[in-house]
Amino acid sequence: MRSPRLLRTEVLAGLVVALALIPEAISFSIITGVDPRVGLFTSFTMAVAISFLGGRTAMISAATGAVALVIAPVMRDHGYDYLIATVLLGGLIQIALSLAGVARLMRFLPRSVMVGFVNALAILVLDAQFVHMIDVPWPVYPMIAVGIAVIVGFPRINKVVPAPLVAVVALTAFTVVSGVDVPNVGDQGTLPDSLPSWFLPDVPLTLDTLRIIAPHALGMALVGLLESLMTAKLVDDITDTRSDKTREARAQGLANLITGLFGGMGGCAVVGQTMINVKVSGARTRLSTFLAGVFLLVLVVGFGHIVALIPMAALVAVMIMVSVSAFDWHSIRPATLRRMPRSETTVMLTTVVVTVATHNLAIGVIAGVLVAMTLFARRVAHLTATHRELVDGPDGRTTAVYRVTGELFFASSNDLYTQFEYAVDPDEIVIDLSASHIWDASTVAALDAITHKYETKNKSVRIVGLNRSSADRHERLTGRLGGH
Repeated sequence: MRSPRLLRTEVLAGLVVALALIPEAISFSIITGVDPRVGLFTSFTMAVAISFLGGRTAMISAATGAVALVIAPVMRDHGYDYLIATVLLGGLIQIALSLAGVARLMRFLPRSVMVGFVNALAILVLDAQFVHMIDVPWPVYPMIAVGIAVIVGFPRINKVVPAPLVAVVALTAFTVVSGVDVPNVGDQGTLPDSLPSWFLPDVPLTLDTLRIIAPHALGMALVGLLESLMTAKLVDDITDTRSDKTREARAQGLANLITGLFGGMGGCAVVGQTMINVKVSGARTRLSTFLAGVFLLVLVVGFGHIVALIPMAALVAVMIMVSVSAFDWHSIRPATLRRMPRSETTVMLTTVVVTVATHNLAIGVIAGVLVAMTLFARRVAHLTATHRELVDGPDGRTTAVYRVTGELFFASSNDLYTQFEYAVDPDEIVIDLSASHIWDASTVAALDAITHKYETKNKSVRIVGLNRSSADRHERLTGRLGGH
């Protein structure tokens, strides 16, 4: 730590994040079907483990809704021991995927998917607050308004102390002094009064057990990695720094192993609390992540009776402002939408709509990527063209020369077969590919089909102009793909 000011920033950021983790950890425990203390201990072990092992500084990992939704059926149908076995296997799968280089796939995420991811996250964070604003005593609403006003206005007076912390302390003090009856953290579930302990699941080591837990463990691993790597990329953009995605993927697996061995429900990066840490509080080091976990444990175990008094209105105000600050407002400005290609806007909206509809960031991102790939393939396929020319040779024989331009792959080469005049062409045909490139087996199969069609009419075909890569691929595959 380079200065007392930076140390203060990291410490206060960790405290704010710890407060914000409490209600969500309890909520995710309820989703999974376990005791609230399981979610709280999970957030503690995940945060502390990632602070040492992670590849992205200042990012927060804890119990999350995405992972909770994936593993909840195991708890419901088979019980707690099978749940922990699932978490442990999920951690091992994440480590294996990290060693296989899964983090490098992040380069294939388009910017429009990232924008959709951020906007969907903001909407989901806001949506999660409505449950605390419906059928509640009327004082909740002015308290939320006051909390938002403090968060917006306090930085103009003092930028040293995080405004969210001021709002939480002020509103808690108000409820204690005034005695106003509003929902608080204590109403969300019982807080633990002891430290987490070592736990080994009592499940038979059989294929039947693997059959039960493996699908959920794989789902947990994929969802957790995708959400964590997307969050790491988001923090990279906010802080203008780079992170080690492979190390982060491996760390997520190790953190889930550690969490499982302490009876935790597993987790991944939490985007909302990461935004509080990085964007709202200004944290930049591993210390804030470590202290978020430590403060969480200290608060719920040592000061649980005080933490229970925090009004939910204060935490709702904090999360509303997180939602507002996280949303990319520039992406929906009319001027931006007019300039942006429709395909980019479609990908962004698909990511948002699917994510909000499923309440799963991973599914939304996958949908966005699939739409982006489809639109890209369609756009590139339309850039391929075939020009036919009849050329008279010195011997008086006429040759049909087809000059193909553009990239040849499954989306464009399937139409290539229809671009030739099989019936009217002369006996010799030349296909000039000097202005194109063969990318896959579909193109070789299409060229084989064209050649075979001409051969059935006793006409010969020569393919010329292949670059080295295309020639190697064509020579290796032609005549070996079967069928025409």
